[in-house]
Amino acid sequence: MDTGIFESLLTLFQMICVIMVFAYLFTRSRYFTEVFEHRATFSTKIILVIFFGLISVYGSISKIGLYGAVLNVHDLGPIIAGMVCGPYVGLGAGLIGGAFRFTQGGPYMYAATLATILAGVLGGIIYLANKKEFITTSHAVLYTLLIEVLLSIMQIAMATPAEQVVNVALFVALPMIIIVSVAVFIFSKIIHNLLDERKIKAEKEKLESEMARKNAELQIAAEIQRNFLPESIPETTGFDIAAKSIMAKEVGGDFFDILPLEVIPMDKTRTGIMIADVSGKGVPAALFMALSRIVVRVTAMWFKKPSEVISFANPIIAENSKTGMFVTLFYGIIDNNTRTLTYVNAGHNPPIVLRQKSGNMEELELTGIAVGALEDARYEQKEIPLSKGDVIVLYTDGITEAVNDREEMFDVSRLVEIVRKTGNSSAQEIVDEIIRAVTSFSGTEPQFDDITLMVVKVR
Repeated sequence: MDTGIFESLLTLFQMICVIMVFAYLFTRSRYFTEVFEHRATFSTKIILVIFFGLISVYGSISKIGLYGAVLNVHDLGPIIAGMVCGPYVGLGAGLIGGAFRFTQGGPYMYAATLATILAGVLGGIIYLANKKEFITTSHAVLYTLLIEVLLSIMQIAMATPAEQVVNVALFVALPMIIIVSVAVFIFSKIIHNLLDERKIKAEKEKLESEMARKNAELQIAAEIQRNFLPESIPETTGFDIAAKSIMAKEVGGDFFDILPLEVIPMDKTRTGIMIADVSGKGVPAALFMALSRIVVRVTAMWFKKPSEVISFANPIIAENSKTGMFVTLFYGIIDNNTRTLTYVNAGHNPPIVLRQKSGNMEELELTGIAVGALEDARYEQKEIPLSKGDVIVLYTDGITEAVNDREEMFDVSRLVEIVRKTGNSSAQEIVDEIIRAVTSFSGTEPQFDDITLMVVKVR
């Protein structure tokens, strides 16, 4: 039955749609996964040969006759098999499709059989030329056009009478070239969508694995940092001390410390107190915090005066500050015998002192710049007297710079007010009330900076 070119194209396109449905389902199988991962076994290749060979067989069943030729898409299976799976699968599919086409007879029997086999071989050559990877869609269509034109010329030259060459080329070869190229375009899109899905999935899994690894590392870092902070506040003769640190992230740059300075004498009258805030956030700040704490703690065992401790520690910390980080730090010594606080305030928020007798509030002013900022920085120390009931509050800017939903800061004035109200309470009660007030003030606003607080009450 002869028919027109448009009816031929419609019939072939309907066949292509059926082929594409099966091809799409097949590309979701483990066999194609093995091909993409270059680990296809011999049995998998046999299955692929049979599958694409059957596609070639199905493409020969159309039986659309024009000018003595049979219009079909028997080349489609071998071409795709070769381009996607390599020359062996392409050749195998071509042999199956070619053998079936040979059984259908007709004047184009030999030419069509040879063309089907060559289609698979040429597709395989393209696969090898692209280093065993599936080519881009545009290249797949271009190569398909070239292959089909070459095979069509071969078939026309081998079996077409001279007077029918133009009609066969126009009404038989051209529709087949167009429809096979369209089919390869669709199939290529399916393949590349599958590859993109696999790539996205792999990237997602890699990202999830990386995030899990980083979270695990952060948890380890957080645990290490918690171990750097005192687990409990040691009993200090003549003083009631409480402290707390709340990190904005898993790890941070705030820290506090209580340093027992008189280890050998039975009368332990001197105790070091320290609070600090490292510039920056996260793991780098936590590492710099660990360095700074260790250096100051060790140095405090060598020198008696706070100014000597910080002056010696500063160049060591500065030398190891490769990224320009620094630490604001308050280090003081409370002495129960002399009832004094001797301190160095290296660029830190001035601690406040509530005098029990007079009710006056004092700030402990700066005595030097942040530690680690300059190697040759100089630090002075100051000394203040202490009386029973006096309250010393050391804090980081995570308290005074906490904000609420109206973008108001907690500020020093609110801190002073709470200290005045709770001045007769224990050190722990004062710490708890300040933290509660900051949390209540911030409301739903997230904590953006580390919060560290220490309260010392003179007994």
